[in-house]
Amino acid sequence: MSGIIGKKVGMTSIFSADGRNVACTLIEAGPCVVTQVKNVESDGYNAIQLAYGERKEKNTPKPLMGHFKKAGTTPKQKVVEFRDFRVEFEGQVDLGKTVKSEQVFVEGDFVDAIGTSKGKGFQGVVKRHGFAGVGGQTHGQHNRARHPGSIGACSWPSRVFKGMRMAGRTGGDRVKVINLRVLKIYPEKNLILVSGSVPGAKNSFVILEK
Repeated sequence: MSGIIGKKVGMTSIFSADGRNVACTLIEAGPCVVTQVKNVESDGYNAIQLAYGERKEKNTPKPLMGHFKKAGTTPKQKVVEFRDFRVEFEGQVDLGKTVKSEQVFVEGDFVDAIGTSKGKGFQGVVKRHGFAGVGGQTHGQHNRARHPGSIGACSWPSRVFKGMRMAGRTGGDRVKVINLRVLKIYPEKNLILVSGSVPGAKNSFVILEK
């Protein structure tokens, strides 16, 4: 699986050839630096490690500084491993080489986007799970409109089942959205336009896989 690391710029919309208004996301994808190459002989599997985004030396741990110096590059913010990088990239993924978006994707490809969803804090069951709330406004209901209602039976089973949907911390999870079409590539600006929405806030890291 090949891919690249990027940063979410924001959302916009474009018109397709048949006149439809298509919602899309703009991603700054790469350039990424190859910081490690793994193979079956030494590591048991084939993979490459890509790094993206500049990082200050004073904020980089010394073991990572040595790792980046071995690849001949400056400290990076995000490091991701891609297993079984595509065969046609043999020779282009040597240690210290730069991988750009136009080398990995072409317009019309379908990609998977991985990001960290926006954190919503501690939320109730209506917002977190889409509950309808308890009853209406009348018939003796009082301040229960957004409550969860019953969470179990009485003497049996005398406990609450595991996995019961309740209020709690919402968002901030790793989310993967599959089959987003690459609509446009701007190689001079390292930008990719993909259809649909991508998880995460603006300027958050996004992993694109093919």
